[in-house]
Amino acid sequence: MNNRPLTLMTVHAHPDDEVTSTGGVLARYAAEGMTTVVVTCTDGRCGDGVDGSKPGDDKHDPEAVVAVRRGELKASCEILKVTHLETLGYHDSGMMGWPSNAAPKAFWATPVDEAAARLAELIRRYQPDVVVTYDDNGGYGHPDHIQAHRVTMAAVALVDGPPKVYWSVTPRSVMNDLAVRLEAAGLFDPDEVPADAPPMGWPDEEITTRVDTGAHADQKFDALSAHASQSDGAFFIGLGRDTFGEMMRTESFLRVQDSTGAPLPEDDLFAGLR
Repeated sequence: MNNRPLTLMTVHAHPDDEVTSTGGVLARYAAEGMTTVVVTCTDGRCGDGVDGSKPGDDKHDPEAVVAVRRGELKASCEILKVTHLETLGYHDSGMMGWPSNAAPKAFWATPVDEAAARLAELIRRYQPDVVVTYDDNGGYGHPDHIQAHRVTMAAVALVDGPPKVYWSVTPRSVMNDLAVRLEAAGLFDPDEVPADAPPMGWPDEEITTRVDTGAHADQKFDALSAHASQSDGAFFIGLGRDTFGEMMRTESFLRVQDSTGAPLPEDDLFAGLR
């Protein structure tokens, strides 16, 4: 009988992504004694500079951004009690359509098979029971998120197992609530959304797995706060701990591979394994 701890591996695109969609489950399962592994595919060089500068600004120094974001990622993982952090080191590709999509070493420009072989080696090393990545649109169409999905699914196909694979998804109802909050804060204008734009979020009725992570909302808040150089998380941190905890108390997933036969819906990524 194999007595090793059950293991969760999450595969993310950038520093800070480990928090937004899986920070709760990483903290919860670490507290339950499980091994947790975060794989971050890119270096985040297309993020904000510490002075708020954006890619393309004269003051934006990609290498300095990489160094800062590396430290923030390490701090975040320490807060979430992540057992192992692995970085693949591909260059952040920027948003879809940016020239950086095709730059040398950009994740989006990297052949899927090449990156999948590297990830498959990590899967063989850590033998995760559960692997989590993004859906096929990367949640919102970001090229690095889409590439992380493609690479993860290709890597899983190269190895024996893992027993369970999930895509992290945001329920459509949660996205609608977020839009209301953003509009109230003056950060979103629904009139600017194209009439033919697809609805944001995954249909609630299709979600297979909802995990209560409310007991670890403070860790998730602190881990997102560790990524202080990035403006993306500022709105959520600005909500304060109580509202943040209310909004983030559940993390949602779509189970796409399973050999356990655990019935759906689930409230535990490790259902059928313990």
